[in-house]
Amino acid sequence: QVQLVESGGGLVQAGGSLRLSCAASGSFSSLNAMGWYRQAPGNQRELVAIVSSGGSTNYADSVKGRFTISRDNTKNTVYLQMNSLKPEDTAVYYCKAVRIGRSYWGQGTQVTVSS
Repeated sequence: QVQLVESGGGLVQAGGSLRLSCAASGSFSSLNAMGWYRQAPGNQRELVAIVSSGGSTNYADSVKGRFTISRDNTKNTVYLQMNSLKPEDTAVYYCKAVRIGRSYWGQGTQVTVSS
């Protein structure tokens, strides 16, 4: 089993920055891909950014150049540095981890960007 706990969400003005963290715990030796998704009211959950166990990254077009995903395998933690935030980035952000073909999700953290 893998448990994920996100932190770092909050309220920020447009143009500001936030850093999200997601710590994984449980009985495992390693994780495959880890990533961030978000869901705004009335919208489907969408991919924001993902990083493989080897460090390869992929981003949604809407966040390229503004967000950076990284991971620390020694701490089983994935981060999302969000810069130049826009009101349309407002959503609940969820952490996801994959292990042996199974996906695990965190409880979500709210990010609100005011204009």
